[in-house]
Amino acid sequence: MKRHADSVPLESASSVPTAIITDSNTLRLTAERLQQAAFLAVDTEFMRERTYYPQLCLIQVSDGTEAVAIDPLAKGLDLAPLWALMRDQTIVKVFHAGQQDMEIFLHQMGQLPSPIYDTQLAAMVCGLGDQVGYDKLVKAMLGHDIDKTSRFTDWSKRPLSNRQITYALDDVIYLAKLYPKIRQRIADEGRTHWLDEEYAKSNDPATYVTQPEEAWQRLKIRNMRPAALLRLMHLAAWRETEAQKRDLPRNRVLRDETLIDLAGSNPSSIADFGAIRNFPGGKDGKLVAPILAVLHDVLALPDSALPAPASHQHSKKPPVAVMELLRVLLKHVTDEHNIAPRLIASADDLELLAKDDDAPIRALAGWRRDVFGDVAIKLKHGQIALAVKKGRIQLIPQTDHSSPDHNSQDHNSQDHKGQDR
Repeated sequence: MKRHADSVPLESASSVPTAIITDSNTLRLTAERLQQAAFLAVDTEFMRERTYYPQLCLIQVSDGTEAVAIDPLAKGLDLAPLWALMRDQTIVKVFHAGQQDMEIFLHQMGQLPSPIYDTQLAAMVCGLGDQVGYDKLVKAMLGHDIDKTSRFTDWSKRPLSNRQITYALDDVIYLAKLYPKIRQRIADEGRTHWLDEEYAKSNDPATYVTQPEEAWQRLKIRNMRPAALLRLMHLAAWRETEAQKRDLPRNRVLRDETLIDLAGSNPSSIADFGAIRNFPGGKDGKLVAPILAVLHDVLALPDSALPAPASHQHSKKPPVAVMELLRVLLKHVTDEHNIAPRLIASADDLELLAKDDDAPIRALAGWRRDVFGDVAIKLKHGQIALAVKKGRIQLIPQTDHSSPDHNSQDHNSQDHKGQDR
C-alpha cells in the first residue's frame, strides 16, 4: 500500500544521518522502502565543466518521511534499484527545474523518469514567478531560508563533508514539503490541466538531446550569407558529433567564434588555417584534415541545399503599435489570472501573433486561447480597447465591430497592397 502523499514531512537534513549510501545492499533495502511512496522528491549534484554529458556525483531522494543521498561514484554500487524507482509509474517523481536532472537520467539509465512533476513549472501557474529559483519558492511557500553556501562545491571530490551532504539533502526535504502544497493550490484553482502541455515536452527524450544537424541553431549569428550559413550548419554538426563522441564540452573541441570564422573564411588549404583566430594548433593542428573534409563535402552540395540568409529569416517585423498593445494585454491578462507571462506566450510568439491571426503558437490553442488568444485577436481588430481606470488596465468592448478587412485590422493587407503596386 502506498504511503499517502501528504505524510508528515521531515523538518530539515539536520534531523537525519549525514552518511551517504555507497553499497548495493543498502541501496536495495532503501529502494524497497521507498517503493511504498506516493511520490519521491528527486535532485542531483553534478559537474559538467570538463565533459559534454553531466558527470553525476550525487543523487538525493525523499518521500517526505525519510531522505537519502546516494553516491553514484562509489565503487561497485549497483544503481538498478534506483532506476527501477525512477521508472515506477505508480510513483510521481518531483523535481524543481528538472531539465538537467532529466538529461542525466536519460543518459545514465537510457530513459526518462516517469511520471514527473516540476515545481518550477507549477509555480508559473500559481503566479509565483517566471522560472522562479528554488530558494525563492521555498521562502515564498514554506517561509524557510535555504543555506546556499555549498552551491559551488566540487561534488566529484571525496569524501563529502557533513555540511555538503546536509545541503544536498535539504533540497529534497523541502521539495517534498513543497509538492503537496503547490499541487493542492493548483487543483483548488482548477488549473491542473494547464500543465499538461509543459509535461508533454518534459516527457519527450528529444527535449534533452541535441541532434548534430540542429546544433547550429545554438550559435549566435547575424548577417550570414547562404553559402557561409550552409558551411556553418555542417561544421556545427561535425563539432557536436565530436563533442558527444569524446565527451568534451563543445568549446573544448572548437570555440563558437572559431567555428563561425571558419564558415565565413572557408579555408581551402592547410596554410589557410594559420590565419584562423584561435584555431587549435594553427595549420599544424589535428583538426585541419577533418574540417577540410567537411568543407569539401559542403562544396559538392547542390545550390538547392542553400538555406535562407540568416539575417532574412525574421526580417518582416509587425507594426510596433500592435506589438506594444499585445505586450500590455499579456501583462494585464497574466496579472489578472496570477500566472507567469512566459507560460502564455514568448516575445517571438507575440510577434507571430501580431502578423497572423492563425499563427502556429500555443497562445492560440487550448486554455491559453481562452485566457489570452481570443482577446488578443479582438484587440488587433479593434473589437476591444485598453483603457486605464483608477490606475488599472481595463478591457472596453467597442460598439463598432468592423470587419477584419477594415480599419485597425489590416496592417498586413496594406503591406501587400504596397508590394503589388
